[in-house]
Amino acid sequence: MTQGEYKIADTRGKFTQVVRDGNKLGDVAWTNGRILLSNRRIVLAGNGGKRTIPLSRITSLEGRFDVNQVVAQVSSYVSVRFDDDVFLVAPAEADRFEMQLYETLLDQEVVLVRHPAVEGGVVQDTDWEKAQIKVDEEALNVAMANGNFFQIVLDDVGSLDVEERTVIDEKRQIIEAEHTIEGTSVQTYLSGTPRQTSFLASFLSKGQDRTSSSIDLSPRENEVLMALYSGVSPFEIPDFLDMDVDEVESIFERLVELDVLEEVRKRREVALKARGRNIASEAMNEQ
Repeated sequence: MTQGEYKIADTRGKFTQVVRDGNKLGDVAWTNGRILLSNRRIVLAGNGGKRTIPLSRITSLEGRFDVNQVVAQVSSYVSVRFDDDVFLVAPAEADRFEMQLYETLLDQEVVLVRHPAVEGGVVQDTDWEKAQIKVDEEALNVAMANGNFFQIVLDDVGSLDVEERTVIDEKRQIIEAEHTIEGTSVQTYLSGTPRQTSFLASFLSKGQDRTSSSIDLSPRENEVLMALYSGVSPFEIPDFLDMDVDEVESIFERLVELDVLEEVRKRREVALKARGRNIASEAMNEQ
């Protein structure tokens, strides 16, 4: 290894290339071999030779890239795009390797943050500030230059959007992440270099994938969610929606089972989870 380079992971697994010079490859098969991650590069070594991917040239970590049935049969892998190429890397512990890669690419990076940009549905008069970030398996940890610290817990990410906006007199891509702080729905805006924004959006989307709103709910169930999202107390739902108490409790029980609500106390006290906030927000936008 070069001076200043150190090993982070060294394991066995599979890997393959699915895009070369911007073109999808047709006849793709897995190669077994050694997978090494250092603070500067990924090395993929098999019987056919060795391929090195400098971390500085990685532009994004992407979702599944199932170009054929052979690739699709592997349940977990990391898609790495650099320059005009895409490699799929499937170590023995793919989730752990992916986390180590995010840590290497994002830990101690300095980005711009507006927090909270929106709180309880109300736009806040907060400025963009520099912040240092660190990731772990549960959350994005953000230390603001003003001394404040907060977390965006992955399982608490409701909606996630990437938009182009003006940030300190410059057009940039920003990430709009909805989550909660002490039970209140907030949106945090994050921005940085194109690479930083890409890696952050990919990392936070891991939480959004877990809280997907793709659930079939009845009109009554959607009404309950929208009422809770609007701030109506769980105890006031029957009167507010002119519903029987037993019907409301039955809906609460089903939504708890679907991981849309969490039970705070027995007998009709519940709180929206990230998935519930996401569903309620979409339902209200369709009204």
